[in-house]
Amino acid sequence: MSASVPRLVIAAPSSGSGKTTVATGLMAAFAARGLAVSPHKVGPDYIDPGYHALATGRVGRNLDAYLCGPDLIGPLFLHGARGCDIAVVEGVMGLYDGAAGEGELASTAQVAKLLRAPVVLVVDASSQSRSVAALVHGFASWDPEVRVGGVILNKVGSDRHEELLREALDSAGVPVLGVLRRAEQVETPSRHLGLVPVAERRAAAVEAVAAMGAQVLDGCDLGALEALARAAGAVSGGSVPWTPASPTHRPTRSDEQQAPVVAVAGGPAFTFSYAEHTELLTAAGAEVVTFDPLRDEELPEGTAGLVIGGGFPEVYAAELSANEPLRKAVAELANSGAPVAAECAGLLYLCQELDGLPMCGVLDAGARMSKRLTLGYRDAVAVGDSVLAAAGTRMRGHEFHRTVVEPGSGAEPAWGVRTPRPRVEGFVQRGVHASYLHTHWASEPGVARRFVERCRTS
Repeated sequence: MSASVPRLVIAAPSSGSGKTTVATGLMAAFAARGLAVSPHKVGPDYIDPGYHALATGRVGRNLDAYLCGPDLIGPLFLHGARGCDIAVVEGVMGLYDGAAGEGELASTAQVAKLLRAPVVLVVDASSQSRSVAALVHGFASWDPEVRVGGVILNKVGSDRHEELLREALDSAGVPVLGVLRRAEQVETPSRHLGLVPVAERRAAAVEAVAAMGAQVLDGCDLGALEALARAAGAVSGGSVPWTPASPTHRPTRSDEQQAPVVAVAGGPAFTFSYAEHTELLTAAGAEVVTFDPLRDEELPEGTAGLVIGGGFPEVYAAELSANEPLRKAVAELANSGAPVAAECAGLLYLCQELDGLPMCGVLDAGARMSKRLTLGYRDAVAVGDSVLAAAGTRMRGHEFHRTVVEPGSGAEPAWGVRTPRPRVEGFVQRGVHASYLHTHWASEPGVARRFVERCRTS
C-alpha cells in the first residue's frame, strides 16, 4: 500500500475539550461520504476505539509509543490503514502531554511527528473569546515540528460568540475548520474508569455516534479537512506496514493440522483488547474463538489455551459469579496446566473472590474495589519463565484500575516492575500468567508464538 494515506490527528489543549466527539464525529461524517476511514487512538485507551469502530465499520486501533516504541508507530498505522481512503487519529490528553517524566514520549505531538500528520486542534471555547488566539498561537508555535493545520471550536454559545472567536483567530494564522455548538445529545456516560464501553450500551452508542457525525457534518468544513489530510505526504521514511507474521516463522502444514483453539474472553465484562493480539495468535497458528463469560456456560469446544483481557468484571461481578459452570470450567482448564493469560480484569476473574462474590478460584488471592485509582505506564521484566515470556524478557505495560488484589503477587510473580517504584507483581503458576499490567504484544511478537506453542504441546 501507499505510505501516503491521507490522515489527520485530532488533538486538544487538555482532556475534556471534546476530542472524542470531534474525532468520532469526523470519522462518521467521512464514512457517510463513502470514504473508507481508518480509526486510530493515541495511547493505551481501549474504550474510545469501540466508538471509532461504530463510526467507521473498521476495528479501532491504538498507537502507543510507550508500549510499542516509536519505531512501530508508522508500521502499525500503515497496517491499520491498509485499503483506506483516509485515517483519523484521536489524540490523548493535551497535545504535548505524554508519559510522566519521559518528555514527549507517548504524547499526541510525538505520534503526529512520527506520522508526519497535520494536527487539528479542538478548543473548548465555552469560557473565552479573544484569549483563544493566544492559546492557539502557543500550541501552534511550541514545537515547530508539529504542524497545527487548523482549529475546531467546540461548545460555542451563540452566533455572537462565534464572531468574536473568529475575529480573534484571524491574527493567529491558524484557520478555523469548524464550529460546534453545545449539544447534549452527543454526551456519552462515564463512570470510574472513563466512558462506558460500546458493548454495554450498543443501541445508545449507535445513536450517540450518529449524533456526533451529524454535528460535525453540520459544523465543520469537511472539504477543507479532507484537503488538509491529503496534504500530509508520506509517513516517516522507510515505514512499511507491520505484519503479525514473524519473518523467522513460516506456518507449516503441521501447524495447520494442529491449530490449537485459543479461547478469548469477550462480551460486556471483558472489552479491553488490542486487535493485534488476535492477529498475532492467528498468525502463530491458533484458531481464535471468542466467548462471553456472562452467558456461555462452557468454554469453546477443544479449548487448549485461554486469554482473558481487561474490562469491568467489578460491574458484572454478580453475573460472573452466578455462572458457576463456566467458573468451574476455567478452573479445571487452569489446573490442568493449560496456558492461561490474564490481564487486569482477567486477574480479578481468576481470584478466589471479587467483593465477596466467588470467582474462578484459580489464584490464592482476593480482589475488591478501592477508592484509589492506580494509573500509569510501567517498565517491567519477566521474573521467571512463563507461558508468555522467558525470564528476563522486558516489556512495557500500563495499569488502570480501581481494584486491589491481596496478595499482590504469588510465590512466583509475573513481573518485576521498575516504575514508579521497584516491586514484584502478578502470578505465575502452572500454565497461568496473571497480572494487572496491560501489554501490547506487537512490541514483543514472541509472546504470542510462545503462548500458541505451549497450547500445542501442553
